Amino acid sequence: MVNQSEVPATQSAVNRRRFLQVTFGATAGLSGILALRVPPAVHAQRRELSVLTTANYVPASDKKLEEQLQAFAKQAGVAVKIDHLRSEQMPAKLAAEVTTQAGHDVVELDLMAVWLHQAKLVDVNDIAAEVNAQMGDFYEFARDSAFINERWMAIPYFWIAFPGSYRKDLFEKVGEQAPDTWEDLLRAGRKLKKIGHPVGIPISQCTDSVQSMLSILWSYGGKVMEADGTTIALNSKETSETIEYVKTLYNETMESEVLSWDNAGNNRFMTAGKGSWIQNPASHYISAKTSKLPVAEQIYFHQTLAGPAGRHTTLNLRSLGVWNFSKEVELGKELIRYLFNEERYIQYITASDNYNHPIFPKFEAHSVWDIDPKYAPFKTIGRHSHLYTWPAQPDPKAQIVIYNYIIANMYAKAVTGTPTKEAIAWAEGEIKRVYEKS
Repeated sequence: MVNQSEVPATQSAVNRRRFLQVTFGATAGLSGILALRVPPAVHAQRRELSVLTTANYVPASDKKLEEQLQAFAKQAGVAVKIDHLRSEQMPAKLAAEVTTQAGHDVVELDLMAVWLHQAKLVDVNDIAAEVNAQMGDFYEFARDSAFINERWMAIPYFWIAFPGSYRKDLFEKVGEQAPDTWEDLLRAGRKLKKIGHPVGIPISQCTDSVQSMLSILWSYGGKVMEADGTTIALNSKETSETIEYVKTLYNETMESEVLSWDNAGNNRFMTAGKGSWIQNPASHYISAKTSKLPVAEQIYFHQTLAGPAGRHTTLNLRSLGVWNFSKEVELGKELIRYLFNEERYIQYITASDNYNHPIFPKFEAHSVWDIDPKYAPFKTIGRHSHLYTWPAQPDPKAQIVIYNYIIANMYAKAVTGTPTKEAIAWAEGEIKRVYEKS
């Protein structure tokens, strides 16, 4: 995909580990500003709100956000400064701001980062209530990401789906339709590899690999941890079944290049015309459309694949939070309120070509999905999507397991010759070491 998975470069396990270690070691609001009878220019000279976000893979999305921030600045009579960082730079930057108690006021938090930084974030229960009253409840995965100990510590902003993506012309050439199950993919993939167009799932140290491996694990009834967040559940019959499945899928439908892919590997695989199927957000398709590549016409999407235990997959999401050490806490909260005006929110989602999805089930029937008819399968995929640590909460130790690529490495070991039982035992041992540390 490229996601957190949409990242321009592979994220280092060492950086992740350092980030996790580091991160754990009132001013007037908009209404007050507008109530003061002082020319706005005076306030702009002495008040500035700074915002930090992840650079979006669709530049038009960042352009729209900047447009909205400047409209807020004009209305509030303040200055607003925004910085965009690549996703692999964000963990270290957020950790540095927490350590120094300085930096930006409003920050965009990727995936499960709210849990990591909850002690330094402002309670935004009041904003969540207002947003829900206007746009309905958040998806369950959004609630899981930012609602901690009965408090909203950030406001989920948008999410990015992780669907199946396939070459319709190639599937038709081998007499197949879009796959509905993982077994369908295996059957079609065997045929597709024979005609020189293999399937591609990264089995490597990148978050796309983690996402695909978890999708398969959950769909077959396996899991890393029990819902209690303390009981390791990886060593199971279901996990063994998924490893055997992935070994077969790798050997019979893929090529060895997937063992070294970063998060952009599968994107290049499809846009170059070689690949027949990947599991990925729409970034590769949007890029192909924008570049007017002929292959774009044949790239389609389908609902996440089903296994014996149903449909399950991961996702990416972004939330907006305010540091509690900010000197402009109330102004930061007013900015978030401003962005969640329904009309502005839909304008922002639309600007991304719906790469950013609405984070409210209410919008499953909204015309925002009609930007491109190929996005139709995305409408309900949120019902089957979970955070990486599901069914456990995204606590720090669960995140260490994810970002040290223990799950991805377990499958990589298996497809390169390690016996299934040994691969599982290795991963279980690594997880135990994480959870046994104080």
